[in-house]
Amino acid sequence: MTMWTTLATQMHPGGWGGDAPAFWPVFPVMFGLFWLAVLATGFYLVRRRMTKGGTPFGGGTSHGGGDPLSQARSILAERFARGEIDEDEYLMRMSALRTDG
Repeated sequence: MTMWTTLATQMHPGGWGGDAPAFWPVFPVMFGLFWLAVLATGFYLVRRRMTKGGTPFGGGTSHGGGDPLSQARSILAERFARGEIDEDEYLMRMSALRTDG
């Protein structure tokens, strides 16, 4: 044997065709499971946003269900929370919504 073959055999006791460690399949399996989890999470988030009435990637807010009166109340409450209208105007508009319904 040559010197290189002797060194390679000493570095790898089973030679180049020796047994691999028993835990080696763990890494590819975990890598695959990681990407499956990433895809499942992305699918879940897109689906949840679409069922709430928004668009999949932002660009719209949902103001309640399909009921226009509840949407109007929600928008009015948001405007009051942002400070666009004062308390008197909020109460006046809310009472107008109650009498119309």
